[in-house]
Amino acid sequence: MRDAAHSRRATAALQALSELDPALAALSLWCRHRDHDATDGIETHGVEIRYGPDYATLPRHLQIGLAGHHILHVALQHPSRMKAMQDRLGAEFDPEIWQIACDAIVNQTILASGHALPRPCVTLETLLGTASPTALAAWDAERLYFRLYAAGGPGRGPLKSKARENGFRPDLSPGTGVEAEGAGPDEGDWRGHLARAMALGRAAGLGLGNLGTRLGDLPRPRVPWEMVLRRWLTRTTLRRPAPVPLQPARRWLALAGHALEQGASPPPWQANLNAPQPQPKLMIAIDASGSIPKPTLARFFAETASAARRLRAVCTVVVFDTAIRHEVALDPANWRQTLASLPLPEGGGTDFRPVFQRAGQIRPSGLILLTDLDGPMPGTAPRLPVLWACCEVDVPEPPFGRVLSLLR
Repeated sequence: MRDAAHSRRATAALQALSELDPALAALSLWCRHRDHDATDGIETHGVEIRYGPDYATLPRHLQIGLAGHHILHVALQHPSRMKAMQDRLGAEFDPEIWQIACDAIVNQTILASGHALPRPCVTLETLLGTASPTALAAWDAERLYFRLYAAGGPGRGPLKSKARENGFRPDLSPGTGVEAEGAGPDEGDWRGHLARAMALGRAAGLGLGNLGTRLGDLPRPRVPWEMVLRRWLTRTTLRRPAPVPLQPARRWLALAGHALEQGASPPPWQANLNAPQPQPKLMIAIDASGSIPKPTLARFFAETASAARRLRAVCTVVVFDTAIRHEVALDPANWRQTLASLPLPEGGGTDFRPVFQRAGQIRPSGLILLTDLDGPMPGTAPRLPVLWACCEVDVPEPPFGRVLSLLR
C-alpha cells in the first residue's frame, strides 16, 4: 500500500538533517518523500524517495545517513541520467553497473560528510582500491560506469559479486508517471538548488559543507561524445561546391543577356559551382597499446560506420604502434566483422609520425586517432582536420586537432 502523503517514517530523520546537515536538508525539500509498504528499506524512483517498513526499525543515525544517500541520488539526477544512458546505449547498458557506480560516489560523499551508513557499503575506495582524498572531485557517474564496465570483463560477474559483498543492492529506478523526471525540477533547476545548498552547507560548516572539495558528479551540461563525433564527421566530409572554370554560372548568363540587349558591357565572369566532388575519405588510426576499452571501441565503430554509410564516405582503418601494423577498408555494412578481424596487440611504444605520413599519401578528408596521446608527434601540423579520441582521465594537450573524451 502506498501513501500519497508525506512520509511519516522519514519525518524524524529529515528534521534532524536541518541541524546536522543544512545542505542535505535544503535538497530534501525538492524531493518527494513517501511511505511505501512494498519497499524493502528505502528506494529512489525518479524524484520520489520511498521508505519501507524496515526503514523505521533502523537506528536514527542510520536513518539519517540513508535518507541523505537517496536525497543525493535525486539531487545529482542519477535516475534521469540512468534513463539517458539507457536510451543512449540500448541493450548494451548494464543498469546494475550504473547503480554500483552511483552508490560508490554517493556513499563516499555521505561518509565524508560525517554521516553513518550500514556497513559494509560500496565506496570509491572499495571499487578502485585507493583512498585518494581527491576521488570525489575526480569521478562522475558516467566515467565511473565506463571504467567499471570495461574492468568487469564480458560477464562482469566478479565485480557485481564484490559490490554485493560490500552491501550493494539495486535501489534506483528512473521512475514512471508522476515519479518521472519531467514531473519535478529540471536539470537547470537542480544545478541552482545544488549551488545554493552547497553554499548554505559551507556557511554552516556542517555535513556537506565539511567536504572541502568539489563534487565531480555535480550535474552540468554535457554533450555526449557520439553527438560530437557526428557533427565533426559531417563538417569534415561535407561536399562543398567547386567552380568549373569553363562553364558559366546561370546568374552570369542572365546578366550577360540583359547587358547584350541594352548594349552594355558584359558583367565580370562567374564560373559555375557544380563541379563533381571526389568521394569523401576518412582515416581511423587505432593505437595498438590498447588504451581504448573494447566496448567503447565497438560503440565508436558503430557510430563511424553509420556516419560513413549516411555520408557515403570511404573509411580506412589502420592499427599502429611505432609503425603501421595493419590496414583495412571499413565496410559500413560489416563493421562488426571488420573489427573482430583486426589484430589489436597490446603493449609496446607509440609513434604518431608514421600515421600522419600515411595520411599524407591517402589524403583523407579527416583523420581520427584512438589513443592515449602518449608518443612522438609530427613536427608540423597536417593540412587536414584531426580528432584525438581518448579514454584517459588526464591527457596532454595535443599540438593540433581536437580532443574527444570517450568517457562522456
